[in-house]
Amino acid sequence: MIQRIFEKIFGTPSERTLKRYRPMLDKSNAFEAEVAALSDADFPLRTGALKARVAELFSFIDVPENDDDKRDERKRAEIEALNEVLPEAFALCREAARRSIGLRHFDVQLLGGMVLHNGSIAEMRTGEGKTLVATAPAYLNALVGKGVHIVTVNDYLAKRDSEWMGPVYRFLGLSVGCVQHDATNADRQAAYKCDITFVTNNEIGFDYLRDNMVVRAADRVMRPMHYAVVDEVDSILIDEA
Repeated sequence: MIQRIFEKIFGTPSERTLKRYRPMLDKSNAFEAEVAALSDADFPLRTGALKARVAELFSFIDVPENDDDKRDERKRAEIEALNEVLPEAFALCREAARRSIGLRHFDVQLLGGMVLHNGSIAEMRTGEGKTLVATAPAYLNALVGKGVHIVTVNDYLAKRDSEWMGPVYRFLGLSVGCVQHDATNADRQAAYKCDITFVTNNEIGFDYLRDNMVVRAADRVMRPMHYAVVDEVDSILIDEA
């Protein structure tokens, strides 16, 4: 009874979390008219400009690349830099999706993307467009230039989503790869070098293990880990773990 009264007055924890993202959503929506006026050719150029801006914002923070002790500090610095460009990046991604695949993010989908960017879990019902939700945070984090993994549960979904959402990323000037179970080492290296890589939890897990057992560094297929969006996270990290 007391908990219900508290939630009625102050909202549930999820509602309070989403409320914090509302100002960022409003800023992103404010970019919509400007972005809608761009030509198709302008989108890769705006992506390049955002990459340069992120690099400039991050350059002011003196955290050595290979200093393991300061890895968390470096990650926080990257997130702060990305938060600066998030409203514009999400607006660009929304318009790119509308033009390339005919789907426009609803506000709730952008909010879901902000939750994912923040490293949290976004629980969404079937039919709420989880696949589209992932495009905005994946695009935003790809601006750092270290690659983004979209991890799902089977080869069919990895291939389907790469073909379905791939046009959005390519419209924005990013490269897209997909790792399948029968891929060769060369195919895997090429896919992991892309800005956006679709892969199953099994493949990325075994590729990580194999990369740690190779004799020559040139035989590794993966880049250092940077950012991932995990689909069906309850299944992958709990049921199948």
